[in-house]
Amino acid sequence: MSTKLQYLAVLACLGFTAWGSAQAELHDRGGGLIYDDVLDVTWLQDANYARTLGLSPDGRLSWAAAKQWVAGLEYFDSVRGVTWTDWRLPKIDPINGTEYDDTFSVDGSTDNGYNIVSPTSELSYMFYVNLGNLGYTDVFGNWPLPNYGLVNRGPFINLNPKVFPYWYGNEYAPFPGMAWVLLMITGNQHEGVKDNEFFGWPVRDGDVAAGN
Repeated sequence: MSTKLQYLAVLACLGFTAWGSAQAELHDRGGGLIYDDVLDVTWLQDANYARTLGLSPDGRLSWAAAKQWVAGLEYFDSVRGVTWTDWRLPKIDPINGTEYDDTFSVDGSTDNGYNIVSPTSELSYMFYVNLGNLGYTDVFGNWPLPNYGLVNRGPFINLNPKVFPYWYGNEYAPFPGMAWVLLMITGNQHEGVKDNEFFGWPVRDGDVAAGN
């Protein structure tokens, strides 16, 4: 059995059964829009649209600038002839359903670390479940895994594997000057300083194909 299949089997044993339906959860709606039927959200196919628009040379923005840009984004859907305006940054809700656990872990049991496949963390869910990528470490702390990182990009373009992470829209509660991020080069979810410039990936609730 390959390393990746062994890894997925371990996650399944730990209760992370969503792996089995990876890829099938993403639907290309045309017009540069990709729908996730588990999270019930629609992503821009261009994962670095800020660079495409020329907002910065590489698309990186501070947390406040990224939130402001995404909230004001007007994206024309050429397939349905609709301009969608209700965009946001990806969200992260506590895995335990009550409060964030920022204890570092490698088995996806907390909000800080690796192998977080909970749908409460939209970026991490995308990285591990929808795209089927491997984190830098497995759930037992063995590292580095062969072929870890952003190996699979699925239907998306300009999904950036560099050392700069992607912003979540949520603040990091213990420190108001920080917000949650996901590092695509390793699959590590943690906190980042808001004044730093990272990537922002617009997402909206609902399915554009259903008109919502």
